[in-house]
Amino acid sequence: MASSPAKDIIQSIGGAGNVVALTHCATRLRFTLKDASVIDQGTVEAIPAVLGAVPQSGDRFQVVIGGAVETVYNEILALPEMKKIGTGESADDIKAAERAKGPRGKFAGLDTFFEVLSDSFRPILGALLGASLFITFMALMATLGVIPAWNAPGVELEPGWAFINLMWQGVFVFLPLMVAYNASKRLGADPWVGFGIMAVVMLPGFSALAASDNAQTVFDGKAAIVSIFGLPLTVTDYSSQVFPPLLMAAVLGLLTKGLKKVIPASVQLIFVPFLSMLVMIPVTAFLIGPIGVFGGAAIGEFLKSINDFSPLIFAIVIPLAYPFMVPLGLHWPLNAVMLLNIQSLGYDFIQGPMGAWNFACFGATAGVLFLAIRAKNSQMKQTATGALAAGLLGGISEPSLYGIHLRFKRIYPRMLVGCLVGGVIIGLGGGVTTNAFVFTSLLTIPAFNNIPLYAIAVAASFFTAMILVILSGYLSPEQKAEAAAQLAEDTAMEEAKHAPVAAPVAAATSTDAATAPAAGGTATMVATVLATIGSPVAGIVVPLVDVPDPVFSKGIVGLGVGVDPTEDTVYAPAAGKVLVAQPTGHAFGLMLDGGIEMLIHVGIDTVNLAGKGFDVKVKAGDRVEAGTPLVTFDRAIIEEAGYSLVTPVLVTNPKKFGSIDQAATGHVSVGDALLTVTAK
Repeated sequence: MASSPAKDIIQSIGGAGNVVALTHCATRLRFTLKDASVIDQGTVEAIPAVLGAVPQSGDRFQVVIGGAVETVYNEILALPEMKKIGTGESADDIKAAERAKGPRGKFAGLDTFFEVLSDSFRPILGALLGASLFITFMALMATLGVIPAWNAPGVELEPGWAFINLMWQGVFVFLPLMVAYNASKRLGADPWVGFGIMAVVMLPGFSALAASDNAQTVFDGKAAIVSIFGLPLTVTDYSSQVFPPLLMAAVLGLLTKGLKKVIPASVQLIFVPFLSMLVMIPVTAFLIGPIGVFGGAAIGEFLKSINDFSPLIFAIVIPLAYPFMVPLGLHWPLNAVMLLNIQSLGYDFIQGPMGAWNFACFGATAGVLFLAIRAKNSQMKQTATGALAAGLLGGISEPSLYGIHLRFKRIYPRMLVGCLVGGVIIGLGGGVTTNAFVFTSLLTIPAFNNIPLYAIAVAASFFTAMILVILSGYLSPEQKAEAAAQLAEDTAMEEAKHAPVAAPVAAATSTDAATAPAAGGTATMVATVLATIGSPVAGIVVPLVDVPDPVFSKGIVGLGVGVDPTEDTVYAPAAGKVLVAQPTGHAFGLMLDGGIEMLIHVGIDTVNLAGKGFDVKVKAGDRVEAGTPLVTFDRAIIEEAGYSLVTPVLVTNPKKFGSIDQAATGHVSVGDALLTVTAK
């Protein structure tokens, strides 16, 4: 039965028994594990559905999937082995129990804080994205003069346009209820109780209290103080607020856990919700709500004061900070401030500079896509295409960031230059604002005020990053060698499907296919030996199945044998061309005259030595003859590091030939017959 991405991912992280908790965000699976040290990150990232893997503190581990994350998440939960984990409890029970344990690990408390923020917004990102496109459409119509300024005070739209304008308002007006539900659920409380508590302060009747005879208007008319049984109640507009529901959910989660400890399980269904609401509705209305509203407003005012003092500094700092904030999850608080700015100020000043970061990110991805197409790297082309589409159309940076940029460190400096260029343009132009919370994509450019300035800035960010990545490349020298080896293998396999069998490389032991009498007198077909390949190094022959690496021993890379060297120089086994010469000296790819493609891999896992103990004699593109030295190595360094010296000598395009056979046993010298290659 074919394996599935879900099953492969669970196996790669140590099996279901190693999973303590699992959630997901817009692009990532978030695991809490019993022991994260057992994971080989390379194994996880080798799974086709995985864009990248990110180890975290406290035995936490993130697997980047991209837009299909929810599908993979559901497939993982549907696996039979995920139904019962560890002690026999269900996966949901264990996740809830783990949440109740509190901080774990050195920085786990901080991790938990940002995970709560993420999980509070992540389920509603789709609704926010959809609503932002309605806002963009209304802004575009106003820019084109089709309708008046749709968001200006006192403007009345004709009923048709007024109805369209309502399509986005439902999401943002009732955003506190959505956040309250998600945050309460994430913190172990009944989400509908959290929803109900927050709904009280959003009722028309609650707002009507501001019109009471004893109401006193405060904060420039933005709130009113009303006496309730002698206690001052602050009445304000809670629509679009995010800090009050987050604070409410945090307290509700603690209260719920406390109530469950003292209330018998048989009556918890009734009394836990009742007592939670009895306590939390007044606490939220009198205390938490105002703290959230005005505390959040203070944060927004502080950032606004920086922007007012120097739009240039602010516009530079924001895009340069975001590439480091997003991987850490530190961007979620700023998202909350953006929403609060729109509610309290009527506009936001953070999203414009943030657009410079996003488009620099997308431009770097476009540069990688260009190079992948030019290099015929089909896997990277597919990854970059999907990431670029998610970015330009949806404003989502995670597929680019985790799928490409964090895996190839050369990209970041080029991307930061793009961030800087866009930020400087926005800052010199006096800043860019928007009247709505939108995702910074191509589709939402009309939602920004001063559209020409914003468009020029994000275009400059995009093309600066793209051009720099194209000019400098995104691969390190070793990654370039690995990519060349993969391309050579793919090309050879493709050629093997169509090309005729090549001429002999070395002297053949027979010139034609012939029939020879067998022991019983029956004619038997004798295969034509196209080539006898000499040993590239002196040593002891090791059958392929005994090579101490399953990638080689199972014939995944190619067919041949291993040689345990007794000398320290590896030579070309026959005349041909060097396709790949790893700068680390551990591997060489050769195309021998006549079409046999070979891989000589010096030792097992010796790539980890990063070239220490190796002296490479050739480079890719060199012409070699039989006996040309390829590399010398220091066996003492390799053995001291604990790596095997067994050197696989493989034909990597075996489908082109009839068979690849071991031609020697025991000790061989350089040039002694090692392999025979027969025709089909």
